[in-house]
Amino acid sequence: MIKIELDVHTHTLASGHAYGTIREMAKSASEKGLKLLGITEHAKGIPGTCEDIYFGNLRVVPRKMYGIDLLLGSEINILDYKGTLSLSPELIDKLDIRIAGIHKQCYRVGTIEQNTDAILNVIKNPRIDIISHPDDGSCPLDYEPIVKAAKQNSVLLELNNNSLNPVNKRMNARENNLKMLRFCMQYEVPVLLSSDAHDPVDVARFDFVWNVLEDIHFPEELIINKDVSVFQNFLYKRR
Repeated sequence: MIKIELDVHTHTLASGHAYGTIREMAKSASEKGLKLLGITEHAKGIPGTCEDIYFGNLRVVPRKMYGIDLLLGSEINILDYKGTLSLSPELIDKLDIRIAGIHKQCYRVGTIEQNTDAILNVIKNPRIDIISHPDDGSCPLDYEPIVKAAKQNSVLLELNNNSLNPVNKRMNARENNLKMLRFCMQYEVPVLLSSDAHDPVDVARFDFVWNVLEDIHFPEELIINKDVSVFQNFLYKRR
């Protein structure tokens, strides 16, 4: 098992359904040996989450805590098949890290073609760095064009530990991740492992995704989490 240096999809109390503060999450990340932590609160569309002013004021938060670097951003909702996002371009531009994903609280699930178009249109948006949990079988996707578009547009596709957790796993998440990963291997597309932690105890938790990666013999060189400098260079090029 490779050493993981970063976990950049996590949530705090500000998201409305998570249970740690920024400092508690950062302390946990430090204790678990990470070098980089991302905190990505839900944008509007999820009940109880942040108002826009939260993202507009992130500049006041230190970007180093407990000896680790901190990235502050958002997991932005994809609202429709055109790839409309739930955060304005002006606010997205203020974020250190920009994730976008489908959440059924604010997205009407369509056909596989419509859902795939929604993801493809967001991948083409130069403001978005990462597509979160593209694995939910209740919102079916066509993975080959998504993987090819991710490579063409230098966007990361996420392998989400929470999706595979039996406590709250998404429909057919394992099978869908295997489909996606096979195309990533075929086209040499890197992936991002994420804990999607909603509590400090789950920061840097990747046990369920490791099982999938090992089963498919996924190459280590396509896992971006193993090198902070590689991930930081990825973000630098996108800015």
